[in-house]
Amino acid sequence: MSDGSDLILARMMALHPKIIDLTLDRVWRLLAALGHPERDLPPVIHLAGTNGKGSTQAMIRAGLETMGDTVHAYTSPHLARFHERIRLAGDLISEDYLSEVLAECEKANGGTPITYFEITTCAALLAFARTKADWTLLEVGLGGRLDATNVVEKPRLTVITPVSLDHQQYLGETLTEIAGEKAGIIKRGVPCVVGPQEEDGLAAIEAKAERLGAPLLVHGQHWNAWEERGRLIFQDENGLLDLPLPNLPGPHQIDNAGAALAALRHLGADEAACEAAVTRAYWPARMQRLTHGPLVEAAGPCELWLDGGHNPAGGIAVAATLARFPAKPTHLILGMLNTKDIAGYLRPVAAAARTLTAVSIPGEANTLTAEQTQAAAAKAGIEAGTADSVLSAVQAIAAADPGARILICGSLYLAGGVLRENG
Repeated sequence: MSDGSDLILARMMALHPKIIDLTLDRVWRLLAALGHPERDLPPVIHLAGTNGKGSTQAMIRAGLETMGDTVHAYTSPHLARFHERIRLAGDLISEDYLSEVLAECEKANGGTPITYFEITTCAALLAFARTKADWTLLEVGLGGRLDATNVVEKPRLTVITPVSLDHQQYLGETLTEIAGEKAGIIKRGVPCVVGPQEEDGLAAIEAKAERLGAPLLVHGQHWNAWEERGRLIFQDENGLLDLPLPNLPGPHQIDNAGAALAALRHLGADEAACEAAVTRAYWPARMQRLTHGPLVEAAGPCELWLDGGHNPAGGIAVAATLARFPAKPTHLILGMLNTKDIAGYLRPVAAAARTLTAVSIPGEANTLTAEQTQAAAAKAGIEAGTADSVLSAVQAIAAADPGARILICGSLYLAGGVLRENG
């Protein structure tokens, strides 16, 4: 990657002292200076939720593209390169065009305080407004109500994937408060697809939808998705679909597929598009099997997997996925941020792990040290050690237990570093 966008992105990091500061004032100011690109987007599907929004978005995109539609997509955070966040009519944004829209936003902002996520979101919206496509998929960065993506007056559809406890310091201490923030993407009269929710979360979403007259398509009421005889069965008021299981591994992907299918069916997708949604979605670092690169060579006969889940619900998903895999000793390599609930993450995965090797996340100021992570793992009842890098951890496990399964997990930042290091 050339230096152009890197230099601008580095300058943007310095425009606001706080990484996260939830308010829309700065975004509205910059969008006005840019001529309001958020008003010129192709029809928008807006996704919020604690877990599963990226996978659900990837499935919706695969379905729409199979129908011959072109799709813009915005996701965060990126794993290896910033460009991953912005997909223009199906392709990752080019280095030159990214530099161009970032420079334009930087100039329009004029050095006033704005967070990195806010200014880069404005750059994405600018690129989307200027590039022809049939759809725009916008994934919320954090929360919903005050997220920088929440600037589209009349999306075509909103989607809320499962809500659980995460980012309490920004979104509220209870599930009701957090779901209320996520429900901030619901717009007057705009249909909203709702994935599986706990009772309190669903009540908050339903209350918001009722106030705004937004029709809901709720899991368990208006649609259902389940696994039966190695197939994915989906049912809504349009009837039954009998599809292959999602290509993204893990039982939690059944629910994500259900939300994607509910959205696609609402938009009039045919069965071929629905099948493509579950068989052609690509979403890295979500129980991704690594098959080449230096880390795979270091793993030798061991299977090597990567997952970026980082909260208690992510731990549950990892444990449930491992339970479905063929029996094999599983060794975890774990790095986490100190802002996350490591005990909550480890509780469900402890039974699946033979050992855990703790690492710190390179280049992250908020990483837990390997020693802190090791202590948390020992407390959870897992035999734990430390390593100074993912590579040395992989080598040690492969030497001690050839043919085992190794899972690198605990953070999207760690996963991004692994993908960069592994080419």
